[in-house]
Amino acid sequence: MKDLATYLGLAGLRKLRFQGTLTPIGKRDWALQGQLGATVVQPCVLTLDPVTTRIETPVERRYLADLPQEEAGPEIEMSEDDSIEPLQSQIDLGVVMAESLALHIPLYPRADGAKMEQNQFTEPGKDAMTDADSRPFAGLNALRDKLGKDGE
Repeated sequence: MKDLATYLGLAGLRKLRFQGTLTPIGKRDWALQGQLGATVVQPCVLTLDPVTTRIETPVERRYLADLPQEEAGPEIEMSEDDSIEPLQSQIDLGVVMAESLALHIPLYPRADGAKMEQNQFTEPGKDAMTDADSRPFAGLNALRDKLGKDGE
């Protein structure tokens, strides 16, 4: 578990549980119905304090020997059904567990009460850039203001 936590960039991983049933579909395909449970510890994106999150999620996969063929063309579209996987010679449930866990870990964990403060950094004697300055049409406003002063 420690290797998995390190691989996923977690500060800690506890109570990892993956249960499921792998059943045949027809003669060549398989279906996996499972449940993933884990407690992950990550650093808060703002304070670096530890944030503990409980993950409980169903896991479903269908392993098909022959994937449905899409229309041939210059572009390949991804299937909307993300539970379909190509059937390999082995189904590695450890990989399925790790992938499912990675997909459900919070991207930006925040500690309770953590707030992002607004800091402004600039050279002495200059005005700091604000959020309004970074908007797409901020340059047009500055141009309008300049043209208005020149026209007076």
